Amino acid sequence: MDDDPLRVKALNRAYRALARRAHSECELRRKLIDDGYPEGIVAAVLDKCRDFGYLNDGQYARQRARDLALNRLAGDRRIAADLRERGINEDLVREAITAVRCEVGEPEALERLVLKKTKGVAPAALDDRQKVRLARGLMGKGFPPGLVFKALKREQGSKIDGDDGQ
Repeated sequence: MDDDPLRVKALNRAYRALARRAHSECELRRKLIDDGYPEGIVAAVLDKCRDFGYLNDGQYARQRARDLALNRLAGDRRIAADLRERGINEDLVREAITAVRCEVGEPEALERLVLKKTKGVAPAALDDRQKVRLARGLMGKGFPPGLVFKALKREQGSKIDGDDGQ
């Protein structure tokens, strides 16, 4: 593989991309093909990266799902859409979401997000316009409508009020 300068160049391009951030195989393939490398060279580069352990779609999917669920407080639908967009197959998408939801469930993530968005004000204290805006935002983050509506109907003094310092 080291004889062909184009392969060496493609491999170096892959290493630089992987050094910046983790990629799925599909993302790295797309990046190399967009750079003009032929499919045969791209396949060889991906094989080499996979052999070295630099490419692992299962591990990548779990890390990405964890980031979205814990740091960005995304719902399952948003996580699944993001992973599919990055070329992760359905089985790995389901496994990644299941793994991350063992750490923090979707209802708990929703409660954290509601608390963050409302700055500690109970959803029941919001006016209708604020509730509609909040509901749209929460559904846009990938939470199912039923769960969103349930969170917005909570009464004052509910679990999502958090620590009020008393």
